[in-house]
Amino acid sequence: MNPGDRVRVERADQRYEGVLLPSTTADNLVVKLPSGYNVGVDRADATVDVLESDVYDVADAQDTDSASEIEFDDDLPTIALISTGGTIASTVDYRTGAVTAQFDAEDVLRAVPDLAGRANYRGRVVANILSENMTPDVWQELAHAVHEEIEAGADGVVVMHGTDTMQFSASALAFMLDTPVPVVFTGSQRSADRPSSDNVMNAVCAVEAAKADCAEVLVCMHEDEADEACALHRGTRVRKNHTSRRDAFETVGAKPLGRVEYETEDVTFHRDHAERGATDLAIAPALETDVELVKFTPGADPALLETAADGAAGVVVEGTGLGHVNTDWIPVVEDLTADGTTVVMTSQCLEGRVCDRVYDTGRDLLDAGVVEGEDILPETAKVKLMWTLANADNPADAMRRSLAGERQDRSVPWE
Repeated sequence: MNPGDRVRVERADQRYEGVLLPSTTADNLVVKLPSGYNVGVDRADATVDVLESDVYDVADAQDTDSASEIEFDDDLPTIALISTGGTIASTVDYRTGAVTAQFDAEDVLRAVPDLAGRANYRGRVVANILSENMTPDVWQELAHAVHEEIEAGADGVVVMHGTDTMQFSASALAFMLDTPVPVVFTGSQRSADRPSSDNVMNAVCAVEAAKADCAEVLVCMHEDEADEACALHRGTRVRKNHTSRRDAFETVGAKPLGRVEYETEDVTFHRDHAERGATDLAIAPALETDVELVKFTPGADPALLETAADGAAGVVVEGTGLGHVNTDWIPVVEDLTADGTTVVMTSQCLEGRVCDRVYDTGRDLLDAGVVEGEDILPETAKVKLMWTLANADNPADAMRRSLAGERQDRSVPWE
C-alpha cells in the first residue's frame, strides 16, 4: 500500500474510498475522496484494502519545480492572466504554518500545467497581496491593467484574486470598465499545495470562460462540492456565502449567469448577457473613496451613523427587512442629505428588495432623502456609490438605475 493507490478504508460503521495520500505521521492515513475533500483516519482503528495501484502520481502532482510548456500558437486565442495574489497564488509558509501569497502569474502557469494548449498567455502582476489587504487604489490599478491588456489585443482576461473580497473588486471593475471581452475573476478556497485545492479546476474553467462569447465581468468558482463544473456569476450580483467550502460563491436573487463543464470544457449561459464585441472598450476609473457602509442593528445609537458619515460623501445603510432603521436614526439621515451626503438604503436580507413605501418608517426615510437601493447587494451598493459620486452628474439618479447588471427589475422566486 503506497501513496497514489486507490483504497477502501473501513472504520466501525464508516467506509471511505479514494486515493491514498502521503501522511505526516505513521499513525494516520489520509485519503482524498472523489468530492475532492480529504479525510484522516487512525490506522489502528481502520481496515484498508487496495483497490487499484498507482492511479495517481503523487510525486509529480507535488512537483512545483516543473515548468509548463507554453508555446505561442496562431490558432489559439490570447488570454491575459493578471495576478493580484490570494490563495490561488499562495502556498504554505512552513515556518509559521500560515498561507501567504508567493506566486506571480508565471508561477501560476507552472503550477497549473493543465492551462497549456488552451490559449496563448500574457502574464502580469498588479499586486501580490491577500484580498483582505485590497484597496480602491489597487482596484484602479487593476482596471488600468485590464484595459491595457484588452487594448493590446487580449481575447479575454483572467484575474486571479483572493476570495474574501473578490465580490468588491469584481463590482468595481464592472462599473469602471466597458469591456468587449470576458473579464473573469477566479480564486481558490484551498492553497495550491493542498491535495484538495480547487485552484486547478477554477483556473482552467476561468480560462475557458474568458474564451467564451461574453462581454461582462464574471466570477468563476466551483458550482458545488464536486469537481464537475464551475458557476459563472455576474460580478455585481455575487456574494461569498461560506468561509471555507469550495462552492462558497452564489448569485443572489437569480441563477448564476452560466457554467463551465470541467471535463468537456463546454461553456453555457442560462440568462441574457452582453455578447462578445457588443461593447466598445472604455475606462472610467475615478472613485470617491469617502463612502461608508453602516449596518443597523436593534438598539444601535444614532451616533453610530453620525460618526461613520462625518465628512463622508456617501453612506450606504444596511437596514432591516424592506429597508428600515430605528426612527431615532431618521433625523440624522435628514441632516446628512440636507448637507449633500448621498444616503442609500439596502437590506440585510439576502433575497428580495428594498421598498420604503409600505410602512411609516420607510415613508419617513424617503421624506428624509434616502435613495432606495432596490435589490442591490450592500457591498455592491458601496462600490457603485463610490463610482457614481465620481462619475455621474446625478449620483442619486444613477443609483436608481442598473449600470452593470447590479439591479434586477423584479425579485421573483427561482429554483
